[in-house]
Amino acid sequence: MIVQKQEIDLATWARAPHFEFFREFLEPCYGITFRVDCTDGYTYAKAKGYSFFQYCLFWTLTAAQSIEAFKLRIEEDRLVRYERLDAGSAIDRPDGTFGFGHFLYDANGTKFLTEAKEEVARVRNTTKLLRPEVNNIIRYSALPWIDFTSITHAQKFAQADSCPRITFGKMTEVNGCRSMPIAVHVHHALVDGRDVGLFVEKLEQFKISDYE
Repeated sequence: MIVQKQEIDLATWARAPHFEFFREFLEPCYGITFRVDCTDGYTYAKAKGYSFFQYCLFWTLTAAQSIEAFKLRIEEDRLVRYERLDAGSAIDRPDGTFGFGHFLYDANGTKFLTEAKEEVARVRNTTKLLRPEVNNIIRYSALPWIDFTSITHAQKFAQADSCPRITFGKMTEVNGCRSMPIAVHVHHALVDGRDVGLFVEKLEQFKISDYE
C-alpha cells in the first residue's frame, strides 16, 4: 500500500533555519526517556487476549499520528510529510534471534491488533533479517527485561535515517499500578522537545474505547 506524502517548501517553512542547522550535525538525533502508567492498557490487553507489546504499538502509533513533526522525513535533500505512520519493529524468534515486522496502522484497534498478531507469527516463521525499506515508519524495539533510564541506538552515520525510534522497557508494578519506561529518539532537524512533550500528553490522554 502506497502512503501519500507531500514535499514541504523549505523557503516558506518556519523551521527551515533549524532544519539546516541540525541536519549538518554528525549525530543530529537525541533521545528522551520517560515513565508512563500502563495499568489500563495492560488490563485491557490481558482481558482481550492481546499481546501487551502489540497493544503498545497501537497505543503509541495512534498518539504519533497527531504529532505533525513525527510525520516529517528527510529524503535526499528534500523535506517530506507522510499522511500515515506505520511501525517497523524487531520481533523475537524462538531460536533467540529476531526479525523485523512491518505493521500497517489502522485506527480501528481490533483490526490493527488482529493483523499485528498475524505479522508477528509471519516473522517468527522466517529466518531472514529483512527490514521494511520505507520511510513512513517509526522504528520500534522492546527491552522487557530492563527497567532502563536511558538508551542509545546503533547508527549508520553514512546513511541518513530520520525515522523516529521508540523503545519499550520493563513493566513494573507498585501498589497495583503498572508503569514502564519509554525512550523516544528523534531527528532534531525535524522534531523539537516540545513535540515529544505533545506526544507524551497524547499517550496520557489515550483511551482504547475510542478506537474499538
